[in-house]
Amino acid sequence: MFIGIPKEIKVHEYRVGATPEMVQLFTQNGHTVVVETQAGAAIGFLDQHYIAAGATIAKTAAEVYKAEMIIKVKELQESEFPLLHEGQVLFCYLHLAPDPVQTESLVKANVVAIAYETVVDSKGRLPLLIPMSEIAGRISIQVGATALQMDRGGKGLLLGGVPGVASAKVAIIGGGVVGTEAARMALGLGANVIVLDRDIHRLRELDALFGPGMQTLYSTPSSIAKTLKDSDLVVGSVLVPGKTAPRLVTKEIIKSMSPGSVFVDVAIDQGGCSETSRPTTHANPTYIVDDVVHYCVTNMPGACARTSTLALTNATLPYALAIANKGYKRALKENNSLLHGLNVYRGKITNEHVAHDLGYAYVAPETAIA
Repeated sequence: MFIGIPKEIKVHEYRVGATPEMVQLFTQNGHTVVVETQAGAAIGFLDQHYIAAGATIAKTAAEVYKAEMIIKVKELQESEFPLLHEGQVLFCYLHLAPDPVQTESLVKANVVAIAYETVVDSKGRLPLLIPMSEIAGRISIQVGATALQMDRGGKGLLLGGVPGVASAKVAIIGGGVVGTEAARMALGLGANVIVLDRDIHRLRELDALFGPGMQTLYSTPSSIAKTLKDSDLVVGSVLVPGKTAPRLVTKEIIKSMSPGSVFVDVAIDQGGCSETSRPTTHANPTYIVDDVVHYCVTNMPGACARTSTLALTNATLPYALAIANKGYKRALKENNSLLHGLNVYRGKITNEHVAHDLGYAYVAPETAIA
């Protein structure tokens, strides 16, 4: 198979879809790989490293997009839409439910689009989302702690306090992978932490994991409102795979928070979980609504791009290799995890949540590829 690795063009996105080691495995399996020049240079993966792994280097994205399969990190940007061609396999994060423009472009291009974030393994886990969720959860506390500083618009609190001075109060909405890692980081810094979730079983797991140093609370509109009113830092980590994130935090709740509080919306890739959330970039990451600092960067793991690339490609490699070795049709038929990841198939929407949220007819993935 002819595989293309383009350079990411989203603002301050330095991750890359394949490392030189990953490329070497492709070429050893008989595949042809083209990498856009400087695609991984910012994080130490130089053109000569890819050449040594057996790839050729392309000067432009247009050359890379001639490939049969494109492996990248983030969703397509507008300038990349015209580069797609019919039957091309796109393997990356897509986050289509809150993005009607990208969705329409993929449908019109008749591509085969497999989204990292909806690949599901045999145990119901999201193996290609988990590594980035782990990183985003940890980053959320780093950026939240920084945003609490006076020079960033915050109320001037040190997250862990000092002897004789109380620690900051951190509320985490959602006890999944992001929420767990956010709690781990916040507790490590000495904050007072409470996690809200609707899954009692998950709350029991978190209680057993972290012990009495962390509180858990069943999530309801009332408990969210009361908890956030008294919190200094709030992390929104709500996820419904493939679907637009539910807006659990209202404008009124944000308004009730004390001036200089911070809200970090990790769910922003799926549209955000607050009515006040809107996408931001690493170049201009925060804005203020009702005196509350909002951090809503849509590619948070990109801030730690080398760690993120290594963690992501560790997870994506076996799936990408299966597509390349078997061809996408056979790989989709034989690998139910990949089939779950299929969002668009030659003009059809094959993810039920995306179809529902954007008003498309839903075609079951197994029907589409039959």
